[in-house]
Amino acid sequence: GVVYNYDQEGVHRAGSGWEQCISIPLVQPDMWELLQQWDDLLEEFSLEEAWLPHRYEEQQHNCYTFALAFVNRVRQGRGREALSKAQFTERFLIPHTREASRYLTLHQELAHRDFYIVPLPEQEQDS
Repeated sequence: GVVYNYDQEGVHRAGSGWEQCISIPLVQPDMWELLQQWDDLLEEFSLEEAWLPHRYEEQQHNCYTFALAFVNRVRQGRGREALSKAQFTERFLIPHTREASRYLTLHQELAHRDFYIVPLPEQEQDS
């Protein structure tokens, strides 16, 4: 997909260059109508005056602010409470970064040791 980010040059849309990032699912699979609107909502949001380049401020009005403001806009549109930075970080970011950290640690251990992974018999038949 396309990644939106915000920095001192304004909002950027990138189809590549984010392969090393962590994707955090924010929309439940049963929210089909929201999934269909997501791209349009994000595009419309990204064009707002709040995200012009001159408004960028490294500590207080940055890419994290952009992402959280968008999430809160969607939440409020669905009648839900806005999240603070602390709530968003605790509820969404920390669990996924912990999981990614465990995965990366395991990957590093496997890469630096002599391991051979053998497929299970049912996996051999499927391929």
